[in-house]
Amino acid sequence: MTGASPSFPSVRRLLFAACCGLLACARQVPSPTPTETSQAATAEKPEKFPEVVDAVFEAAFDFSPSNATAYGLHAHDGRLDDLSRPRIEARIRELEALLARVRAVDRASLSFDEAIDAEALEHQLLAEHFDLSVVRTWERNPMSYAGLPGGAVDGLMKRDFAPKAERLRSVISRLKAVPAVFAAGKANVKNPPREFTVLALRMAKGSVGFFEGSVTQWAKDAAGGDTALLAEFTGANAQAVAAAKDFAQWLEKELLPRSNGTYALGEERFLTKLRYEEMIALPLPELLARGEANLERDYQAFVATAKRIDPTLTPAQVMATLEKDHPTAEDLIPSVRRSVEGVRRFLVEKDLVTIPSEVRPRVEETPPYARSGSFASMDTPGPYEAKATEAFYYVTPVEPEWTAQHKEEHLRLYNKPVVDLINVHEVWPGHYLQFLYAPRFPTKVRKLVSVSSNAEGWAHYAEQMMLDQGYRNGDPKLRLAQLSEALLRDCRYVTGIKLHTAGWTVEDGARLFRERCFQQPANAFEEARRGTYNPTYLYYTFGKLEIQKLAHEYTASKDASLKQFHDAFVAQGSLPLPLVRRLLMR
Repeated sequence: MTGASPSFPSVRRLLFAACCGLLACARQVPSPTPTETSQAATAEKPEKFPEVVDAVFEAAFDFSPSNATAYGLHAHDGRLDDLSRPRIEARIRELEALLARVRAVDRASLSFDEAIDAEALEHQLLAEHFDLSVVRTWERNPMSYAGLPGGAVDGLMKRDFAPKAERLRSVISRLKAVPAVFAAGKANVKNPPREFTVLALRMAKGSVGFFEGSVTQWAKDAAGGDTALLAEFTGANAQAVAAAKDFAQWLEKELLPRSNGTYALGEERFLTKLRYEEMIALPLPELLARGEANLERDYQAFVATAKRIDPTLTPAQVMATLEKDHPTAEDLIPSVRRSVEGVRRFLVEKDLVTIPSEVRPRVEETPPYARSGSFASMDTPGPYEAKATEAFYYVTPVEPEWTAQHKEEHLRLYNKPVVDLINVHEVWPGHYLQFLYAPRFPTKVRKLVSVSSNAEGWAHYAEQMMLDQGYRNGDPKLRLAQLSEALLRDCRYVTGIKLHTAGWTVEDGARLFRERCFQQPANAFEEARRGTYNPTYLYYTFGKLEIQKLAHEYTASKDASLKQFHDAFVAQGSLPLPLVRRLLMR
């Protein structure tokens, strides 16, 4: 993400050069993978595109069983991801074989929709290959290991897709594999940035409490009267807890003192990552200029709106008056629960989009293993989940070990106007609505490929759209909150680029969040630190701007209503936005 010339070769040349250059490290991997064996067996006859699609995702879920569970595919529920070096290196080879198979498909023989899917699939493979082979997150970030076990077990517990006893057996099987995950983390991670290790330590400690508390309580209920099953769980869970404690101690005592690595990717890797993952292909100066220009626009609008509310105060002071109206730590989750339904009511009354389900999400605390700096998130059933409908709107509580000032600053984020906007972003008509459409997405690729500039861009687009359509009758306090959320994403845009291409420190980023986005110091630090491990989090603002442009073109050229655009957009899945544009404007 940092250093290279702003002028880039064509997409095709760049993709080809990257893949060829990465074959060298893959050749060191020993035995052939099942994918390579299958490819050799079918090399003499051309494959059909659906066969290649199936092979890509079968291999993906074999590599990551926890993802298969999340998508609602339960053939691998008894397995946990193998993050050992040999398995990751084998996955690199496998990705190269799969890329070759995707590229061998005759694109001229594909339908319009299949050609879109083929391009999305190729970028998905390139993105994963680039991460494993070049960025090598698995060697740089212990958070990958700290969060996996808790998430994999939680995915089996929280959705009622099978009898509890059956799911408990899968939980036990995954618990038995937890020590191997932490052992792989110890073996693989060498010199991470300090920021990564500090967050991994928070997550590992949270995992200990999660296994000892929530998992144990659920297992007792799930076992019913089966004492043998409960005994097997108790033994497996004790091993997992011991391994998590040991990993947390290793992080704190051994890894943290030698965590001197750099988080900065450099310009070339930053832009390549963005191109592969999001199909965003702009030179760095133009990319940065877009973000800075939007930050300036939103900043000036924020200042003007603050003057409307109280011209005697500075903009920061006006925002501070809004933030005083926040819940207590005890009432944080209940207060969010009480606030969600009003947003949905407005959406229905204004007829802004078709809502395909009456099922509501559940508002819960962010699980301890997942508290890596986010304030709210949405966890929905996978597109292939046939029975379980539970969706979770997670809100991050205060941590007991925080100072009183940190707790207060954290809670101030959840003031009423901002929570209204978070509800729009996470639930109606943001992430939750979009994911309600997932079972209806027309192809396997569109069910299983998702990019952030689409999903996060849509949710961020929804915030401004709802106010523009009259939500809360033009209340300037809510508009200030919306602009506050927009500034937050604008600052992420600029900070991510600067952290990874311009030598910025986390404190440099935190200063921008404080001074231009009016964030509380503790929250500003969390937001800036997030940019170290989530380098392309410019996708919120970039996606929003692209969707606004597409909405204008679609409604104008097709003489369509805004609802028709919304329905058409969310029906495509979370594909890269250039592909969605092609689908909608064909």
